[in-house]
Amino acid sequence: MGIGLSKEIFKCVMGKRKDGCFSGETPNKKQRHDLEEESDDETTDAGGVNHFHSKNGLSYVSNVGEFGIIESISLRNFMCHSLLGPFKFGPNVNFIVGNNGSGKSAVLTALIVGLGGKATITNRGSSIKGFVKDGQSWELNFSWLSIWTPSSLVSDTISRGHIVSSKKEELISVLDHFNIQVDNPVTILTQEMSKHFLQSKSEADKYKFFMKATQLEQMKEDLNYIMETYSVTTATVTQQEECLVELKRKVKEKEERYKSISSLEDMKKKLDELKNVMAWALVNELDKQIQPLRDQLKAESLRTVKYDQRVEECQARVKEAEEKYKTIQEELVKITEEANRLHPECTTLKADVQVKSKARNEAEGSYCRFRSEFKRLEKDRAQLKKKIEELKNSANQISEAERLERLERIAKLQDDFKTLKDQEVTTCQQLDQFQQAIYKYKDEQNRLRKEENDVRRSVDTLNRQMRDLIGSKTNKLKRFGQFIPDLLDAIEEAHRQGRFRRKPLGPLGACIRLKDPELALAVESCLKGLLLAFCCDNYKDEKVLQSLMSKFCKTSRPQIIVSEFTNSVYDVRARAVNHPHFPSVLTALEVDDPVVANCLIDMRGIESVLLIKNKKVARQVMQQQQPPKNCREAFTGEGDQVFSNRFYSSEFSRAKYLSGDVDTEISLLEKEIENKNAHLATFQHRLQSIGDDIKQNEDFCRRHHQKRKQLQDRLRKMQLELNELENVEEPQSVDISALEEEAQDIMNKMHTVENDVEVARKTLEERKSLLAEAEQKYRDIKEKINSIAEEADPIKEKLSKVVTDVDKSKHDKKHYEDKRKEHVKSIKTMETELASKDKELEEKISLAKQIYPERLQVNKSARSLDLEINRLREKISTEQHRHGNREEIIREYKDAVETYTKTSSHMKNLKKFIKLLESTIGGRQKAYKLLRRYLTLRCKIFFDSLLSQRGCSGKMNFDHVAETLTISVQPGEGDKAALSDMRSLSGGERSFSTVCFILALWGISDSPFRCLDEFDVYMDMVNRRISMDMMLRVAESQRYRQFILLTPQSMSSLPASPIIRILRMRDPERGQTTLPFGNSNEADDEDES
Repeated sequence: MGIGLSKEIFKCVMGKRKDGCFSGETPNKKQRHDLEEESDDETTDAGGVNHFHSKNGLSYVSNVGEFGIIESISLRNFMCHSLLGPFKFGPNVNFIVGNNGSGKSAVLTALIVGLGGKATITNRGSSIKGFVKDGQSWELNFSWLSIWTPSSLVSDTISRGHIVSSKKEELISVLDHFNIQVDNPVTILTQEMSKHFLQSKSEADKYKFFMKATQLEQMKEDLNYIMETYSVTTATVTQQEECLVELKRKVKEKEERYKSISSLEDMKKKLDELKNVMAWALVNELDKQIQPLRDQLKAESLRTVKYDQRVEECQARVKEAEEKYKTIQEELVKITEEANRLHPECTTLKADVQVKSKARNEAEGSYCRFRSEFKRLEKDRAQLKKKIEELKNSANQISEAERLERLERIAKLQDDFKTLKDQEVTTCQQLDQFQQAIYKYKDEQNRLRKEENDVRRSVDTLNRQMRDLIGSKTNKLKRFGQFIPDLLDAIEEAHRQGRFRRKPLGPLGACIRLKDPELALAVESCLKGLLLAFCCDNYKDEKVLQSLMSKFCKTSRPQIIVSEFTNSVYDVRARAVNHPHFPSVLTALEVDDPVVANCLIDMRGIESVLLIKNKKVARQVMQQQQPPKNCREAFTGEGDQVFSNRFYSSEFSRAKYLSGDVDTEISLLEKEIENKNAHLATFQHRLQSIGDDIKQNEDFCRRHHQKRKQLQDRLRKMQLELNELENVEEPQSVDISALEEEAQDIMNKMHTVENDVEVARKTLEERKSLLAEAEQKYRDIKEKINSIAEEADPIKEKLSKVVTDVDKSKHDKKHYEDKRKEHVKSIKTMETELASKDKELEEKISLAKQIYPERLQVNKSARSLDLEINRLREKISTEQHRHGNREEIIREYKDAVETYTKTSSHMKNLKKFIKLLESTIGGRQKAYKLLRRYLTLRCKIFFDSLLSQRGCSGKMNFDHVAETLTISVQPGEGDKAALSDMRSLSGGERSFSTVCFILALWGISDSPFRCLDEFDVYMDMVNRRISMDMMLRVAESQRYRQFILLTPQSMSSLPASPIIRILRMRDPERGQTTLPFGNSNEADDEDES
């Protein structure tokens, strides 16, 4: 090898020729053919390979060794030689002869090294580096003939004289192809191995030699390796089957976590989708909010013309009414002037009547006084005259005994009267007590009856509620009344028939939902009857709904609210209450229909009513501090109503319409009805007891009343008797003349008064006549004025009506002018709001496009989407917290699956491999035994045949169990000598026997060339001659093989033959020193090849 190629081991020059073997012939096994004469086209390459061409152009290979044989070897600075060669070898028998030290073993060593053998095989050193002279570069060149057909190793065209390959793998492939075994002693038998083999008497060594030469050793080692591999693989499969169960469990565990992560990923994707939908949902909601505003603006713009027409109509009516008013006013002025002209005369006559009436009244008063005086005097005169008569006729003889008896009777009557009077007072007092007790019991009875009636009504109400709740299990609408479902069906039917312009909504309680069920009673206390109310768009629909209600509502009808339906909820942000801790009624409700929300805002102002569950907190918020802005009132969770300055307790203890759990409500109602019935029974028992007490006292009162009446009758009779007894006068002496004089004076006065009466009567009659005449004149003028006034009344009525019309027209005109101003203002406000909304819409569309460029169809509200997004975020956060890092879980899952898959696949492959090994082991064991038997038999035959050529006989005994080979040789004829062990033979005989053994091994082994170093050592001339002849005969019979024989003999006695080539080595230089072998334990050089 040159200096520039220091890492190359050898340069292999391979001859290239066409594939031209006859059918069935192979390079290492082919029939012997006679060589044809060389044609003119014969060419010889550097490697000495001859090409022959037939006349038809087909090429063939001669029977001379051509394939896998050594052509030449040249050495430089190898071992102790500066230059050896080149040595040109023949195709058949080659002898390398020379004295010791001439380089024969160096050529053999170079051959081993060149064919990739280890330095230890040569027995000349431990490392290839030891074969190189110190400080020198070395080169080893040899060429051989080869045809290499596998295209995977060498291309179809190989240029001669160039390096084909420097890879040891390809060299090994070539050696395997030609069945060249560098370490096989049958192929290359070195000097040391030859000496050892010839000197060895061990039967085990012979057996090993046989096994190695026939490659049975390699086959056995391969079989042992296969069996060892089978055992290891079986143990590995058993171990990995246990691991596979654990791996499968881990894969399932990781897969569950991965699936949960996959669902988490799906949730994240859904969250992203919801965010995209949310972006466009906000746009859609704003667009929906803007669209009614656009429609309303368009409608309001059209209504502007209507307002202008109304104002013009009202202006025309005002003008017409004012003209009419002016005409009637002129007519009324004429009549009024005539009436004013008569008024002074009427006033004068009225004053005259008043004067004459006063005079008449004075005269009538004088007349009446005189007549009264006359009658009084006449009565006094008659009484005086009667008294005089009585005095004249009274008896003057009354006895003293009668007077005493009368006095005693008066005293007794007075005592009895006093006693009866005391009894009457006592009876009256007792009667008053009984009456007071009756009044008290009756008051108690009335109170109890009122409470009983209240309880009865409450029980009836609760029973109705019970029926409604039981019915609401099948139909929730029955909670608002048993007739509600039928009424709603009738409304639906009427709407289908087109009787309604807009379908009424109701009951309103069925159109709302509570966000917090605990606020049900508070909301019901706030809305009250509105929960049962219905909403109509116009008054025509209201009349139709009233007619339907009259068919189903037998008692009280639900309230009907007429309000124009709108598509959007009022904007109440400016006047709504906004508390950080408590909701308003509006925010506590979920109302899908804006008409219902607007109706509750209009009728109840739910945007300004707070809901506070705790009563104490409600009082603190509303009364102990400034109420929240825009907060009008508040309701507690118990239904109490709280204002800033007052507080009203709720009449109800639970919700009736908005409660959620029907079964619980029914249970509570049953308990309450049971309590009410118990109270009712108590009231009835108490009323029965009070009725009995009242009846008993009335009996007492009636008896005492009769007793008092009896006592009063007796007292009245006693009083009359006492009065009669006390009025009895005792006779007195009276002066009758004085009474008569008095009577005469009265008579004189009577005559005087009688004259005065006559004068007063005449004066009265005269004044009555004057008064009648004045009154007649006054009545005449009054009638004339009244007739004029009667003529003016219709005109006044007309005027009043016209004034009303004027005022109404002016009011209408002002109303419509104000409405038009308000309308124009609202249009401007809407235009401003619409512009702001449009701008906001454009901004939201821009933001939405940044989130998701394509507009999405949205079927849910932004509020529901926001709730869904929040719930999904919480769920994702919970899942992430529960499962951990996603990438790590995915990596662990993939690693587990990959490990399990690889292990499972490896297990399947191992099981297949085990089955293959089982079949292979059986086949190989059978083939090994068969081949061993066959080769043993052939070796015996060849050995015995070769011994017989010298007149010897022998026997070979193979013990494959003990791994020994016993060779017995009989030097003489078979009948005269017995078989002897080789140890008993002479050196020459033993060498000859060994040569026969080697030749026998040659016969059963195959190699393109054979190489022996000093094979004839320890032989005498006779045995050497015999052995040589045997080898030449073998070589003659195997012309396709190359034989290289190294010997120190001159070989001059060999016959001349074209198949024999003798290469003589120069004698060694006498100044040559020892070989530069290094004592190193360097590693084998085959890694450098």
